Amino acid sequence: MHKPDPRVTRDKIHALVKEYYQQAHQPAPFVAGESKVHYAGRVFDEQELLLGVDSVLDFWLTLGSYGQAFEEKLKSYLGVRDVILVNSGSSANLVAFASLLSPEMERPLQRNDEVITPAVTFPSTLAPIVLNGLVPVFVDCELGTYNIDCSQLEGALSPKVKAMVIPHTLGNVVDMDYLRDFAQAHSLYLLEDTCDALGSKWNGRMAGTFGDLGTLSFYPAHHITMGEGGAVFTNNGRLAKIVRSLRDWGRDCWCEPGVSNTCQKRFGWQLGDLPFGYDHKYVYSNIGYNLKPTDIQAAIGVGQLEKLPMFVAKRKENLKALFHRLQKHVEYLLLPKWLDRADPSWFGFPITVRENPYFTRNELTNYLEQNKVETRLLFAGNILRQPAYRNIQRRAVGDLRNSDTVMNQTFFIGVYPGIEMKMIDYVCEMFDQFIHKKTRRAA
Repeated sequence: MHKPDPRVTRDKIHALVKEYYQQAHQPAPFVAGESKVHYAGRVFDEQELLLGVDSVLDFWLTLGSYGQAFEEKLKSYLGVRDVILVNSGSSANLVAFASLLSPEMERPLQRNDEVITPAVTFPSTLAPIVLNGLVPVFVDCELGTYNIDCSQLEGALSPKVKAMVIPHTLGNVVDMDYLRDFAQAHSLYLLEDTCDALGSKWNGRMAGTFGDLGTLSFYPAHHITMGEGGAVFTNNGRLAKIVRSLRDWGRDCWCEPGVSNTCQKRFGWQLGDLPFGYDHKYVYSNIGYNLKPTDIQAAIGVGQLEKLPMFVAKRKENLKALFHRLQKHVEYLLLPKWLDRADPSWFGFPITVRENPYFTRNELTNYLEQNKVETRLLFAGNILRQPAYRNIQRRAVGDLRNSDTVMNQTFFIGVYPGIEMKMIDYVCEMFDQFIHKKTRRAA
C-alpha cells in the first residue's frame, strides 16, 4: 500500500492557512468614528500563521530549532554576542537582574545593596530589585523625554549603590554617553530595560548594548510579538551563561533541549559537594526557574523579525505625523522631546497636559476614548504612589515632583504600525475638536 507523503499534506495545509488568513485576519477598512484607533496591537500576515502551524506540525513544542533561529536573527539585528529567549519581558528583567546576584559573578550584588532606578517606571522593571532584597534609589524623570534625569544621578550615590536599572521610556533613548561613563566611573552594573525600545539607537548604536545587559518584551503591544515572550541580550559571555542557567532551572549544563554531552565530559565533572561524575545535566550552580517559551512562539517571532525594519520605520513615521499635526496645541500640550543623538523606535506618543484653566488630562482622555481613540497612562506614574510599592524599603532623590506630574497630567496614544495616516488625521481632528470646544466655551 502506498504511504501518503506528509510533505504533500503539509503543502495542502499551507494553502488552507493562507486562505484562512485572507478570510479571518485581513484588517477591516477604517471608518472614522466607528473603528477604534488602538494604542497598540499585533501586525502580522500569513507568514506568522504558516510558521506557527509548521512548528505545531513538527510537534517539538518546547524551545528548539525555531528558538535557535530567532536568537541568531536577533543577535545579528542587535549586533550582540548573546541573546537568551525567555517567556516574557518581566522574566527577562527577572533573570537579567538575578544574574547580577549569582555566586558565579566576580563581584555579585548582596542583599541591601542599593540600585538606582527612575520613579516613573513599569512594575516589572522595579520588582526584581525588591524581590531580590535590594534597595531601590529613586530618581525623578525629565518631562518631555520621561527618562531618568541624569543630572540627579550624583545625588543618588552612596557607598551602597552597586547598580543601575534604567528603562528607555516609550522607546526614547536615555543619554547613553553620560550613563555609560557614570556607571564606569563608579563601578556600577548597568541594566538597560529596552522592552519599549527595540530598534532604538543612540548615536547609531542599538539601545540595550551599552550596559552589561539589555532586556526585551514581545507582548502584543510591543514592537514585535510572540503573544508572550521576551529576551535578555549581552556582550558578556559569563553573564550570558548565568542568564541561561537561571532561565533553565539554574542548571550548570548548557546543552540545548534534547541534546546531551555538548561539553564532552557529561560524567566528568566534580562541582559542589557532589560525587565525581555526577550527571552534568543534573548539576545546579544557580537557584533558578523554568522561564523558556515554546518553539511555537519562537516560530511566530521569526516571522515578526522579518518585518521589524518596516515596523520601526512606520513607528517613526507615525510619531512624526502626530508631532507635526499637534504642534498647534503646544500652549496646552507638552509634546515629546528627544536628544540629538537619540534615534527612537517609538512605543507610543507621550503628551503632558500643561496646567491650564480650560481642561484636565482626564477630560481630554475621556473625550478621546468616547470617540474611539485609545489612550494609556504612562505606566505606573510615580510608582511609589502605587499600593504595592508605597511601603517598600527605598531612598529617593528630592521630591520626585516631575514623577507626580506624569502621574497626574501625562498619557500616551499609539504609533504602532497598524495605524494608517487616515487614522492619524482622525485622531488629530479629535484633539482639534476638544481643545476648540473647551477654549471657546471658556472665552
